[in-house]
Amino acid sequence: MTAIFLAPVYILVNVYIFWRVTGWLKVGFPALRTRGGVLASAAVYSFFALSFLTAFLMPPQAAACRVMKQIGNYWLGVLLYMILIIVVADVARLVFLHIFHIDRKKLCTPRLRRVVGRVCMVLILVVSILGVVNAGVVRTTPYEITVNKQANKMDSLKVVLAADLHLGYNIGVRQMQKMVEKINEQDADLVVFAGDIFDNEWEAVEKPDEIAGILRGIRSKYGVYACYGNHDVEEPILAGFTFGGSESKQSSAEMDAFLERANVKLLRDEGVLIDGSFYLYGRPDAQRPGAAANAEAVAAAAAAKEYARLAPAEITQDMDKSKPILVIDHQPRELAELAAAGVDVDLCGHTHDGQMFPANIIVKLTWKNSYGYLKEGQMHNIVTSGVGLFGPNMRVGTKAEICPITIRFAG
Repeated sequence: MTAIFLAPVYILVNVYIFWRVTGWLKVGFPALRTRGGVLASAAVYSFFALSFLTAFLMPPQAAACRVMKQIGNYWLGVLLYMILIIVVADVARLVFLHIFHIDRKKLCTPRLRRVVGRVCMVLILVVSILGVVNAGVVRTTPYEITVNKQANKMDSLKVVLAADLHLGYNIGVRQMQKMVEKINEQDADLVVFAGDIFDNEWEAVEKPDEIAGILRGIRSKYGVYACYGNHDVEEPILAGFTFGGSESKQSSAEMDAFLERANVKLLRDEGVLIDGSFYLYGRPDAQRPGAAANAEAVAAAAAAKEYARLAPAEITQDMDKSKPILVIDHQPRELAELAAAGVDVDLCGHTHDGQMFPANIIVKLTWKNSYGYLKEGQMHNIVTSGVGLFGPNMRVGTKAEICPITIRFAG
């Protein structure tokens, strides 16, 4: 419903952007001043502006749907920087007019309009291209922490954290190959995926068998574990907005089977004691917990139409708290509660660190720990910006990453 209410705003914004861009282009390209030029410009602009809506209306299996989805994702990123740069240019013009009282005739000459237009268009293109290139580079962000507990005879544990793969229209074989290469450079004891492995639509995953084979190539002493995130559900999505009502969604059978083929152990509100030395617990997503770990809980939840996950105190109540307790939780929520429950390390994703400027600034205002490291009591919380992308196929001011975490035990 949100998408429907925002549709008029989107239309008005695009009319404004089209008017400003074509105004600049007409100065340098007189052919665009003709009726035919205006109609051609409007047709080209409308193709891009409506690309994700066109894809949404197509059958998901159609090859054209994938192409239009990808065009739409690139378009959303370009549109963001068109808005930002054009608004800055317009505000600057108003400042010169009304604060510095510069003569309007001097600010509206064809030559100045041509120069301003070219500078703005170059900035939009450069930022967008760099954002696309940057999104495809997987970097390594290491951490070292100390847990004041003993893990049998284990002095340290190397965990590699990755999250937000968002397998789908943006992310596929190439990005997964880069990620696995980076992971295998770390000589990991344990690899964990902190949710959003998929991007809402199973049909969007291209070459799933090949990707599963790539993930099976991850080298890890104790294996690869994962929890689900808010996008690991099967539902239609349009420009970042999901449809299908308020009922909690669940992963599809294809998603679950994919993880099995990839040798990724999914933890659904359940924990494991690894090598008798430390616990690893995987929490369902806070917003869309989906199915519980056992058949009885699933049946009870379905009957009650509830999908509540266990509270922090419940997940540790049967654990030996003298041993290290690690949790993977997609969203960095309930930090104080997890720390009070005896959790030592909480590994999260979800935020993408904002993914694109200026969202990377805004996101810091909405989360206690939007990215990086935070110590909550005796608990270490680490939030990664993720490997993949949601929506625009760009990263500006943020990075795709894996996080090797060296945990030293000093109990």
